[in-house]
Amino acid sequence: MKVYNTLTRKKEDFVTLEENKVKMYVCGPTVYGLIHIGNARPYVIFDTIRRYMEYKGYDVTYVQNFTDVDDKIIKRANEEGVSTEVITERYIKEAIKDAEGLNVEPATYNPRATKEMPHIIEMIKTLVDKGYAYERNGSVYYDTKAFPEYGKLSGKNLDDLIAGASNRVDIDTDKKSPADFVLWKSKKEGEPYWESPWSEGRPGWHIECSVMAKEYLGDTIDIHVGGEDLIFPHHENEIAQSEAANGKPFARYWLHNGFINVDNEKMSKSKGKFFTLRDIVAEVPYDVVRFFILNGHYRSPINFSRELMEAAGNGLLRIKNCVRDINFHIANSEGDTLTPDEAELVKKSADFKAAFEKAMDDDFNTADAIASIFDFVKFANTNVKETSTKTFGEAMLKGITELCDILGIKTAEEKAETDTAEIEALIAERTAAKKARDFAKADEIRNRLSDMGVIIEDTRQGVRWSFK
Repeated sequence: MKVYNTLTRKKEDFVTLEENKVKMYVCGPTVYGLIHIGNARPYVIFDTIRRYMEYKGYDVTYVQNFTDVDDKIIKRANEEGVSTEVITERYIKEAIKDAEGLNVEPATYNPRATKEMPHIIEMIKTLVDKGYAYERNGSVYYDTKAFPEYGKLSGKNLDDLIAGASNRVDIDTDKKSPADFVLWKSKKEGEPYWESPWSEGRPGWHIECSVMAKEYLGDTIDIHVGGEDLIFPHHENEIAQSEAANGKPFARYWLHNGFINVDNEKMSKSKGKFFTLRDIVAEVPYDVVRFFILNGHYRSPINFSRELMEAAGNGLLRIKNCVRDINFHIANSEGDTLTPDEAELVKKSADFKAAFEKAMDDDFNTADAIASIFDFVKFANTNVKETSTKTFGEAMLKGITELCDILGIKTAEEKAETDTAEIEALIAERTAAKKARDFAKADEIRNRLSDMGVIIEDTRQGVRWSFK
């Protein structure tokens, strides 16, 4: 398996710290509002990477944090006249709902910054004691000049950063250098705060992730991931903090997903090019959103539009229709022993699995992996016939659904059991009417089913139905 490492800027063989174990840290959302379509991409991408690693036999410890203390959270709380806890609890619940909708597996741990305050203060004290940080007027700053490798992830030069920062009018005069960043902020009026050796205050954003990664995964982890917008300054600062405090490399592999543009433009609220995930799933199901995201390579930018989302929905429907038809065949066929021709076809179908794994082993190329699933679907549609054995249908179904499961793609329509029972009853009533040669009633029931969004097809094996 090869992965593209942002740190080295090349694809590398994936080798874990411990055999068959993966320690993976995912930067989660800042919980002050509903997640948007851009947030949905790392949710889906890194869940898929985790799923594939588990499929390959790795035991994955998957940590995704919630940033629950932040300027935007405080602003939202003050606007609503409630505590920051009210805001964060509300939007953590909403984020979990969206993750479940996207079929994201629950994280091993979901740490919150506010629950790690003693450890955050401890790491800041370590950085101060080691000479990597300093206190000014109750706040603590990281001294970027004290860390010679600062900029190694982003490729940015510290002197250039200092020169650029020096031109800002809002520069913090408490800093030794404009490129230094805050580890601990002394409190302001109306802000939540915690006791510390320096002041009543709260942590900076970057130190939170360094601490949570250390507490749940250790000093050195296998993979750290996030959106490409986090490379600088967030992930760069995490490296500086963690490696200075722990005296060890922080993460072996850094993976970053590309942006989602809206109608070929960067997301922008002012231009109306901004959508929460809830805005989108009001029109299309969550599983279509997941399928849409997986149709592009995770490092490349992808473009969101209603036309492209519709195309993704049609592609997913091709897979679901194939699975539906195979299930119908299995339910209405016999034969436990493959024919010689079927045995050869089953052997041939292994090529699709091999193509899938080849794509995923090459830096998790989900677009090519989905192409191999479509090839499998075409193969099954061609070869699963009324004369095929039940065992052959089961082999095709298992092959397709296994690959879809690895990508978190749901292959079955999710409808209420009561809806299904009503549909089955109407189909039985129609069948009885046809036998009684009451074709007017049969047509009436067919039209009623159509109004319910149900398509029916009469076959030699019985009535096959599906949703439009």
